Amino acid sequence: MNTQPEAATVSRPATGLGHSLKQRQLTMMGLGSAIGAGLFLGSGKGIMEAGPAVLISYLVAGTLIILVMWALGEMAAANPNSGAFSVYAQKAMGAVAGSTVGWLWWLQLVIVIAAEALGAAALLVTVWPVLPVWALTLIFMAVFTAVNLTSVKNYGEFEFWFALLKVGAIVLFLAFGAALLLGWIPGTTSPGLGNFTNNGGFAPQGLGGIATALFVVVFAFGGTEIVAVAAAETAEPARSVAVAVRTVVWRILVFYIGSIFVIVAVLPWDSPALASPFAGVLNAGGAAWAGTAITLVAVAALLSALNANLYGASRMIFSLAERGEAPGIFSRTTAAQVPLVAVAVSVAFGFAAAILELLFPGKVLDALLNLVGSTCLMVWGSALISQLILRRRADRTGTILPLRMKGFPVLTILGLVLLAAIFIVGFIGEQSRGQLFGTFALVAGIAVACWVAQWRQGKLTIR
Repeated sequence: MNTQPEAATVSRPATGLGHSLKQRQLTMMGLGSAIGAGLFLGSGKGIMEAGPAVLISYLVAGTLIILVMWALGEMAAANPNSGAFSVYAQKAMGAVAGSTVGWLWWLQLVIVIAAEALGAAALLVTVWPVLPVWALTLIFMAVFTAVNLTSVKNYGEFEFWFALLKVGAIVLFLAFGAALLLGWIPGTTSPGLGNFTNNGGFAPQGLGGIATALFVVVFAFGGTEIVAVAAAETAEPARSVAVAVRTVVWRILVFYIGSIFVIVAVLPWDSPALASPFAGVLNAGGAAWAGTAITLVAVAALLSALNANLYGASRMIFSLAERGEAPGIFSRTTAAQVPLVAVAVSVAFGFAAAILELLFPGKVLDALLNLVGSTCLMVWGSALISQLILRRRADRTGTILPLRMKGFPVLTILGLVLLAAIFIVGFIGEQSRGQLFGTFALVAGIAVACWVAQWRQGKLTIR
């Protein structure tokens, strides 16, 4: 992607939000939202589903997210808006499509926020069982609600250092894993690469396992698109988005692919240690104390992702309200330029999940993780289709874009082909098939509700 913006007028809507986010904060927000439950909790589940072949799932999903981020980067640089892909879908395909995408993403994040609070609490209890999971979940939700009610500048700085902590931990984990595999750790024998071919081979669960793992992996990469949402609150959106898209994409791929390679090489695909894969690798290398440390880092990672996703959810429903697609009260901001009611409604389910955990201990987190995955694919697909339409429209009218995706339209179409292939393969796995049907039903329900709402407001006519 061309990261040197041309001279062009950037269309920035007038809103009640500020523009004080810095480029480094935007970059770390992208990492913060993507490196969370999917990597520290979901990676073990993906490996158990597909075996070492989970690497194929990560490479396919990784290629797709690169193309999606390039497409989003082009649109966000030209039109930085807190509604991001929802606004772009509206411009490309109409108001019903835009509001459907916006509500779908908001609902997805609301579930993910609850899952990350529960996941962080469940991990913390394993090394510091002072309070039950439900009580810790309540505390986490209260703390990060308060953080998101401060000014976006303070929030961005908080998220920068939070995300930097887990990035540093993953770098150290990769270094430790490399040393373990190379036999450089005294008193420990290198496991070599035998786990890639032993115990059922590279793909012990066949294509169905790879298909099921794909949806676990998609959930892991979900949230990266928050960069496009946050661009609206930066001072130089075109430059900030260009740098953030480039750095976030390659860092996520290195961290994810590198971490999964190490885990698969060290731990058999059916090992009980995959329940906490990072700690399992460190324990296998004789660093039991480090296993506790990485668990604490995983807690921080989940909370960082919760923080970033809460920001994204509040800004999306804020944008929907501004466009008349949600109650107007959600667009009200405080003196600190924070959408107070939008934050409150975005955290409500997280508090409810804590109560559900009290009533049904140990059952809520898995249920939440099964609800999301293919919803990310729908949002990514809308972004690629929107970029295909808007880029052709811009080229046809001679509009100069501050950032242009290279390889258009071939790479955009490639992204759509990969997306279609994932949906097709998804019907092979029993679990992924059920998730797809559920997602299609959800999208259809949201679309009908949005159409009815627009019709009642007189924005649509029936002929």
